[in-house]
Amino acid sequence: MTTLYRGAKLLGADPVDVLVAGTTIAEVAPAGSVSADGVERVIDVEGLVLLPGLVDLHTHLREPGFESSETVLTGTRAAAFGGYTTVFAMANTSPVQDTAGVVEAVAALGRAAGYADVRPIGAVTVGLEGEQLSEIGAMAQSNAGVRVFSDDGKCVFDPLIMRRALEYVKAFGGVVAQHAQDPRLTAGAQMNEGALSAELGLGGWPAVAESSIIARDALLADHVSSRLHVCHVSTREGVDVVRWAKSRGIDVTAEVTPHHLLLTEELVRGYDARFKVNPPLRTQDDVLAVREALADGTIDIVATDHAPHPVDAKETEWDQAAMGMVGLESALRVVQHTMVDTGELSWGDVARIMSETPARIGGDSASGRPVAAGELANLVFYDPAPTADFTTAALGGKSINSPFLGMPLPGRVVHTVYRGTRTLDDGVLLSAEGAAAAARAREQELA
Repeated sequence: MTTLYRGAKLLGADPVDVLVAGTTIAEVAPAGSVSADGVERVIDVEGLVLLPGLVDLHTHLREPGFESSETVLTGTRAAAFGGYTTVFAMANTSPVQDTAGVVEAVAALGRAAGYADVRPIGAVTVGLEGEQLSEIGAMAQSNAGVRVFSDDGKCVFDPLIMRRALEYVKAFGGVVAQHAQDPRLTAGAQMNEGALSAELGLGGWPAVAESSIIARDALLADHVSSRLHVCHVSTREGVDVVRWAKSRGIDVTAEVTPHHLLLTEELVRGYDARFKVNPPLRTQDDVLAVREALADGTIDIVATDHAPHPVDAKETEWDQAAMGMVGLESALRVVQHTMVDTGELSWGDVARIMSETPARIGGDSASGRPVAAGELANLVFYDPAPTADFTTAALGGKSINSPFLGMPLPGRVVHTVYRGTRTLDDGVLLSAEGAAAAARAREQELA
């Protein structure tokens, strides 16, 4: 199948034609210069922003074990809605992704679904219990080729175990992604610690619980000359520690979520559990700090922390509600709103923080590649012009626990192209049968 996409603005700049043949980009040239002779389909994308397919380093797909919240199939459908062609699947499944067999099974589910590459993240410790290292080497050597390890949702609190994990991943260029939260400082916490938590009578979650773990782990990474990735930085203090670590030459990278770029603790006043998340929504000053850090490179990437839950887990009393928000479908729109429309980032920067750098951190050489001849055809065509309320119609996954429902957001993902197949075509998702058939065709092409 050959498809010619005419007139999109590559990285928001010069208009180009992109010719896709099978799974590969055959040609990229100035708009109007590529011949349509023999091309099976020509698609007008004039005026749309063209980016490489997005890469999320922090996605919860829930399968196996929590299919009432999400599955690999529904989670990658959500990814396609948001322009993502690769997602890294967190380890807190049941059974936990702490063995080669489990991570290989998750990767196989991704291949069968056909909407995005699924890169499993391996657990650092057995059962996420923080007591014994998992089969890190076996997962790295498995068919899943795991390169990122995390007990996300749980901090690797024991410094000796964290040191051993950092040492272990060095052998194959892996990285430990830490959920920076001192559990002893956050016991019973329900929201950000401060004047508002005191006013509402909710247990507070202090910023130092984040920054202290970042500092400790940065020093450990420096001591053993290994790589550390800090998940969902949410506080000014956390930013300061990451900035300090980088100034020391420590090999540390960091991420921020879309919701921490936009939302604040004031939303907790209504006790709407859609706004209950880990780490919690912080102050406006923290929001400004993480935006500044993303703009100046202290924070390297945006990662969604897409955390789906069934309705009954959110529509309950605040203290009983599950923590987490879905984010794959809304991430690019939030980044446009908070960083591009404010002039802090260009579309080229967006490609870097949402595609190129996440893939590099995750050790995925096939993803985050430039839009160029000979590369895999992983593409997203995005219209930045419209502004509309975010609704459930924009959600492609199984769960609807988005904090952005009812909020006006700019932009619209028009087409998502995954390995040459339009998984999202003018906003319409490819059927599950079509995606699976395309996956089989790709397997045959590669065989």
